[in-house]
Amino acid sequence: MTGRGVVLITGASSGLGEEMARQFAALGYDLALCARRTDRLGVLAGEIRSATGRRVETAALDVTDPEAVAKVFHHFAATFGRLDRVIVNAGIGKGAPLGTGRPDANLATAMTNFVGALSQCEAALEIFRRERGGHLVLISSMSALRGMRRSMTTYAATKAGVAAIAEGLRSERIRGLDVSVIYPGYIRSEMNAHVEQKTRFMVGTESGVRAMVHAIEKRRTKAYVPAWPWVPLAAAMKLLPLRVVRRLV
Repeated sequence: MTGRGVVLITGASSGLGEEMARQFAALGYDLALCARRTDRLGVLAGEIRSATGRRVETAALDVTDPEAVAKVFHHFAATFGRLDRVIVNAGIGKGAPLGTGRPDANLATAMTNFVGALSQCEAALEIFRRERGGHLVLISSMSALRGMRRSMTTYAATKAGVAAIAEGLRSERIRGLDVSVIYPGYIRSEMNAHVEQKTRFMVGTESGVRAMVHAIEKRRTKAYVPAWPWVPLAAAMKLLPLRVVRRLV
């Protein structure tokens, strides 16, 4: 069965990555899925194959290991004969206020969310430069728009760094390369399962990811999702004093 292309998704064993895999397969894409938890990847792959008939290949991957990232990405490219889109999604939400005795949590977040993203971009761009085209998608966060306090400080900084990578690559104007950065708002996922259900602006995983997938399919250079209320909030967050931003998000 001819598909629309091959999408590689990191961090695909749970949360936004897992749901993106389902939705891209439903659109007719074949999938290259990787994550640390291969047992969950296997279950997801079986579910998607049964539901859609799409080809799904999986691999174990810890994105903090740059050699493993390169090996897995190139393996997928060779196995499928192509990679059309790479979604840099793997991330964690650990964190603690700086100077409170939990540097391990902040370092783990920095290594996974930023250094890991950098390794993924290195590997993806090697493939896309060779193939003279492709679509690189980086999953950032609305928290990237301003510095965040307490346990969010490091997380927000890493996501701002991810957005800066995307902008730098766009400015390079690499032949055949499209680069998108997605800024999700509050979308229910395993990472934020501990957050109160009554959190303002929180949307369900399926509908939130649908907005992400729509923006990715449109190859938008930048997208705040879901559009309501995050497009107007993005504009406000960039201009308002920090004391007001704290109350908004």
